[in-house]
Amino acid sequence: MNAESATVAVHRPPRHPHAWLYGFGASQLAGLGLCWGAGWAWGLLVLLGGQALLFWATLWPQSRLFSPVLVRLPTAAVWLTIDDGPSDDTLAVLDLLDRHQAKACFFLVAERAQARPQLLREILARGHEVGNHSFSHPEKWFWALPPAAMRAQIDRAQQVLAELGGRAPRWFRAVVGMANPFVAAALKPLGLARVAWSARGFDAREADPARVVARIRRGLRPGAIVLLHEGAPHGNSVAIVAAVLQEIARQGHAMRNP
Repeated sequence: MNAESATVAVHRPPRHPHAWLYGFGASQLAGLGLCWGAGWAWGLLVLLGGQALLFWATLWPQSRLFSPVLVRLPTAAVWLTIDDGPSDDTLAVLDLLDRHQAKACFFLVAERAQARPQLLREILARGHEVGNHSFSHPEKWFWALPPAAMRAQIDRAQQVLAELGGRAPRWFRAVVGMANPFVAAALKPLGLARVAWSARGFDAREADPARVVARIRRGLRPGAIVLLHEGAPHGNSVAIVAAVLQEIARQGHAMRNP
């Protein structure tokens, strides 16, 4: 599979963003029917089971219950993704990538890009991709946003990033990876495909590069999507990216190019 056909195969915006409603509605009707015909215990089990499934699918980043989500590539290449920028670390990270002749997708927070548009343009100028990572990155409550607020976070980010960069992002990553049922409806009209990951080092909070690499190593194999961050509060993001790039090179993995 060549690079172009692989990109087409994995770029899958939601086609039926409201399909979950039918399944959930059916589970709740079945539960009510069981309450009436078989007793409240069985009915309550089905009612709560349907609700629990929705809650799990919202909190589990790799869940495909509400929409397609890319977790691995169908090729041998490793895809490096970097969240939460632009930041004070962006230029240093770009220099690291240049030295390793590697490309990445930067999932940017649009509000931060508005404040530092030159960094977004530098990312693109050096041949990297820009993804949509919401407008303001409400990490504590993104998972619980109602439909209008969810659409505003995604739509506004898409508009800002497209205006600043001259091209609209094609990829979306949910804040903290958690995507509730209303994300898919916002992605579909924008042609955005949701991306999760298969290798994660929890580097947004872990400052030790060795520990981050040890965690990422568990999922680092052909087709892996690696999740990293820039601008983490611990101030060690650049060293962590450097260590991960060294590990990818040590294992001999090819890197995905946009």
